Amino acid sequence: MDEKLFIHGYEAVGRGALNAGCLHFFGYPITPQNEITEFFARELPQRGGRFVQVESEASSASFVFGAAAGGVRVMTSTASPGWGLMQEILSHIAFCELPCVVVNVQRGGPGQGTTRHAQTDYLSATRGGGHGGYKSIVLAPSSVQECHDLMQLAFYLADKYRILTVVLADGILIQIAEYIDVKPIDFGPVPPKDWALKGIGKKEGRFDFIQSTRGLMPPIYKTIVEQLHEKYGKIAESETRVKTYQADDAELLLISYGYVARCCEEAVNMARGEGLKVGMIQPITLWPFPYETLEQKASQGCRFLVVEDSMGQLVEDVRLAVEDKKRVALLGMSSRHLAGELGMIFPETIFEEVKKLI
Repeated sequence: MDEKLFIHGYEAVGRGALNAGCLHFFGYPITPQNEITEFFARELPQRGGRFVQVESEASSASFVFGAAAGGVRVMTSTASPGWGLMQEILSHIAFCELPCVVVNVQRGGPGQGTTRHAQTDYLSATRGGGHGGYKSIVLAPSSVQECHDLMQLAFYLADKYRILTVVLADGILIQIAEYIDVKPIDFGPVPPKDWALKGIGKKEGRFDFIQSTRGLMPPIYKTIVEQLHEKYGKIAESETRVKTYQADDAELLLISYGYVARCCEEAVNMARGEGLKVGMIQPITLWPFPYETLEQKASQGCRFLVVEDSMGQLVEDVRLAVEDKKRVALLGMSSRHLAGELGMIFPETIFEEVKKLI
């Protein structure tokens, strides 16, 4: 019988990583993701794993770089300012094509911003947060179950494509608790890690040098850029994931991710209860983005309401897909006419906007 547990999103992240075989975590405390770091600090030593609390977010990314180069499954987690501090190292990880996972629990920005929930790192995550035009697979859970399951998918995709995979969460999603299945998921085999660095030439209890059987990167800059973008094209063709809800006959589609998608689902139920043809499209992969799904709905005459906990970032990808900007509306953090000081986008807020548009 599958085990069901009533757990928070942060524990689901941890258990998903453990089920994926990740026994290496390096991190630095920052709100609102401290409970993830605490989970691994408690669990990994009991399981023969490695946990190190380092002195900064840049150091945690560097530790991940080294462990990933050795071929083990490794991850870190952070929040928005820490995500920014990691970018130089993450860009190097992308260049070396090292598989690893980073969880970013978004908080409001820019700068130190606020420790409360937000969705203001969308563009940074989906456009390659560092320099050089690289891409990362970006997964966006909207439930505690998805926190668990998408962590396992993240490690699988990272190994399958030798790529940095980002799980983009938010402060609300990490703190809510739900009953979930905590079973391991078998996504299939992954390529052998014949490229991984191996210590050889042991002398006086230490390795004299390390080598890779294949090399971490091609020797020519132009070659690696071409190979990277060829790989990105294959990922975009085969790994786009999306969920729909009441979308088949919808005249107005809500587009959202993370905790906001849960609120949109309830808003759809409220609209349907009044006979309004409203549905929802939830991107699971923020990159690659499901442009074709939105293009198809636009060709059927649908209108779109993007709902996101920011001033407007996800909406840029929706406008790229739909092309006709007049058919795309935005409900963002500046439109919270029912949220008051709490700052959360509620289903009632969304439903009121839906009635205005229809």
